[in-house]
Amino acid sequence: MVIVASTRAATGEYEDRSGPIAVEFLRSQGFDTPEPLVVADADIQSAVDKALSGSDVPDVLLTSGGTGITPDDRTVEAVKGHLRAEMPGIAVAFWNKGLENVPTAALSRCIAGVTDKTFVMTLPGSTGGVKDGCAVLEGILGHIIDTMEGNNVH
Repeated sequence: MVIVASTRAATGEYEDRSGPIAVEFLRSQGFDTPEPLVVADADIQSAVDKALSGSDVPDVLLTSGGTGITPDDRTVEAVKGHLRAEMPGIAVAFWNKGLENVPTAALSRCIAGVTDKTFVMTLPGSTGGVKDGCAVLEGILGHIIDTMEGNNVH
């Protein structure tokens, strides 16, 4: 699942372009992924809570937007309370990837980790940031899911 936190996209001021990139990536990795859910920044907590509760939670939840430092950027806080284990190495790999081309990549408050059943990563709202996050996940996402499901291959 992909959730986009963007007040302007949610109100129709502009079309979100980052969510479809993440959806296409997940589909290319074999995940049955619906179109992105676009919500206003103020609604990110309830959207994340709903996505990660109940019996039908996604294997992967990628968010886009809300990882910066403006007062509206609350995605990291919305996700953090759900994580059973953070995976800081993924965030470091993401920052390193972004810093290859964009000095401001270091400003992202990206986090990654797992709940009991879902891998979650918060990505910035930029298309470049989402592409960088997907590039980092491309070689490891399958292994993360296998490990979460108890299929440890040594």
